[in-house]
Amino acid sequence: MTVLPFARPLLLVLLAVPVWLVVQNWRRQSGHLVLPFDHARHRSSRFLGGLVHMAELLPPAILAVVILLLAGPQQLAEPRSRKELTNIEFCVDISGSMGSSMGDGTRYDAAMEAINQFVDYRKGDAFGLTFFGNSFLHWTPLTSDVSAIKCATPFMGPHRRIRGFGGTEIGKAVLACRKLLMEREEGDRMIVLVSDGYSSDLRGSRSVEIANDLKAENVVVHSIHIAETEVPPDIVNLCVITGGEVFGVNDPQALEHVFHSIDEMHQTRVLQMAPDAIDDFAPYCMTALSLLAAAVMCLFGIRFVPW
Repeated sequence: MTVLPFARPLLLVLLAVPVWLVVQNWRRQSGHLVLPFDHARHRSSRFLGGLVHMAELLPPAILAVVILLLAGPQQLAEPRSRKELTNIEFCVDISGSMGSSMGDGTRYDAAMEAINQFVDYRKGDAFGLTFFGNSFLHWTPLTSDVSAIKCATPFMGPHRRIRGFGGTEIGKAVLACRKLLMEREEGDRMIVLVSDGYSSDLRGSRSVEIANDLKAENVVVHSIHIAETEVPPDIVNLCVITGGEVFGVNDPQALEHVFHSIDEMHQTRVLQMAPDAIDDFAPYCMTALSLLAAAVMCLFGIRFVPW
């Protein structure tokens, strides 16, 4: 059985007052009901007497409803569900080799097209975009508004020959993405690395050190090696240690399939939230207004006359 909650339940003690008034009304010996006509005699009427008693119960009833309103009646709203957020940072290589042909465009064009499709069917997540070469540039912050990501393709890329972006330093870029993700207190953290070459700053044990740091902070790295060559072992370390996957692709169709695979590995989780208590004044107000209207109508002819 569900008990209706009240914001101020202690005020319900005041309901004893209208109860006492009702008891007093029914215990009163009012005698016969006599209409005020001079020199007239009438028989008693139990029906009219009962009708008067019922009319006199209306003020205590109104008082009871007013007390209930003052106590703050509430009801439980419908339980809500909320999608658990995933923070996804795209880390895209724009070094010179990403300008190599793939499909109808370049490797860079194919990667950006696949990313734009990916953000469409992952609506509700937070996405960020970082371009890198020897340096890195955070193009968009983590946000659910993906318009800036979709408009980024013609403004960046290897064809722009931006100074400082001609080489490939994945370690520097991944650490910069990790810093952005750590600023997000809510949701999972994921880096999707898109590159086609070796990284000069991951050699030796450096890839393992970076991967362990990412794992400790629950950041998963998925790597898409967008070339015909074998995936560098340092990239494999970076992904496997953090719990991610490495994908090698050499055509746009395979690239699209990879993003679908990533989506399936990180299924959207829906969290059931507890229902909130909200004010429930409407039925009490309608009841009070109805009782008040009935009491006013009774004042025109149905009331106790003490003679």
